[in-house]
Amino acid sequence: MSAQASVSRRIAEHNVESGVLIKLVVFSISLGVVPLGSYFFTEKYVWNGNSTYAAITAIISANIVLVSYIILSLLEDREERKIITGEIEKDKETRKER
Repeated sequence: MSAQASVSRRIAEHNVESGVLIKLVVFSISLGVVPLGSYFFTEKYVWNGNSTYAAITAIISANIVLVSYIILSLLEDREERKIITGEIEKDKETRKER
């Protein structure tokens, strides 16, 4: 049974690691594209050529991307801790039943 549990843990860890990498890549690209896009879009269509307001908009959008990444990482970390503690509790229960 321990070999099966070991294999399933490795598969779960691999899936988590690949999901984390994909999330990092998406947020890294977003951190470059969203502020630049918001700057040029708002400069031309919203603020009518005022580059100061467009720059402020780009700064705000960059901060929104960063804060959303931090929040998502914290939520994911909580879920992983719940899963790990749940597995530990299950192991303790099966040991007690023996």
